[in-house]
Amino acid sequence: MGPAASEPAPATTVVKDEVGVGMSNPLRAFRWRRWRQTRLGLLFISPWAIGFALFYVYPFFATLYYSFTRFTGVGNPVFTGFSNYSSLFHDATFRTALFNTFYYTIIEVPLSTAAALGLALLLNMNVRGQAFYRTLFYIPSIVPVVASSLIFVWIFQPSFGIVNSLLSDLHVEGPAWFFSIAWSKPTFILLGLWGLGQPMVIYLAALQGVPKEMYEVAALEGANAWQRLRKITIPMISPVILFNVVLSLVLSIQYFTQAQVIESPPGSPGNSTMFFVIYYYQQAFEYLHLGYASAMAFILFLLVLIITVLLLRSSSRWVYYENEQR
Repeated sequence: MGPAASEPAPATTVVKDEVGVGMSNPLRAFRWRRWRQTRLGLLFISPWAIGFALFYVYPFFATLYYSFTRFTGVGNPVFTGFSNYSSLFHDATFRTALFNTFYYTIIEVPLSTAAALGLALLLNMNVRGQAFYRTLFYIPSIVPVVASSLIFVWIFQPSFGIVNSLLSDLHVEGPAWFFSIAWSKPTFILLGLWGLGQPMVIYLAALQGVPKEMYEVAALEGANAWQRLRKITIPMISPVILFNVVLSLVLSIQYFTQAQVIESPPGSPGNSTMFFVIYYYQQAFEYLHLGYASAMAFILFLLVLIITVLLLRSSSRWVYYENEQR
């Protein structure tokens, strides 16, 4: 009997993708589908990517470039190297603006954090009229900044303001508040405590997420209210505290609108309210020193970046994450 007939070779399976292209290799087909999905994803995010590049990336690098030039907005910028940065560190007004900004930030951030958290703790209590009180304390945060600033000017007006009128009834001579070198920054700090509604609501939401069982167990073990707050409440909402502190820091360093609206001319009296962004605004849009202002903007960016990084790096010591493995 002759040799057995050889079996026919198996037919090659041909894989076709969605566009009808034949591919003998399934791996090539898989790669093609992944590339097609990637292109579709890039197409969908392209409006955001274009906007981010135009309004964030380009202005950032343009500001960095102009910080090394002398530029007034008209004509071509003239490259001057580090002269803008050198001039800044010899500028007495710039140093005053830095001091005023850090003075405001160092006092305002802890006070606003403590006040917002304290209000949230009070509003988290189960009392009659709870919804009314929550609404009442939140309303100031939705008042426009310019309107609230003008209201505070009227309240703290030295001659006929409500605060000085009450002090005069107590036979106490009230200060000039916004118009006093000694009292201007403390008065702005009081104004900053006016609109605590947004961080207060965030703290309130975090407090309602703390398990009630933890308080019940602590109470059975004899822990008082202060111990429960320190050992349970604050650790459990510490990520939210970190978020609000970082946000408050960034907003405080960029303090501008209230001082610009209230003080005339801005920075008065005696440069006591010459905050960093106020001076930056003057250099850029009043004196047209755009290169000088760009150097200030980049220094502001570095300050915010350094402070935020330091705060985030230190957070591992005091921020507790429930699902974190320690």
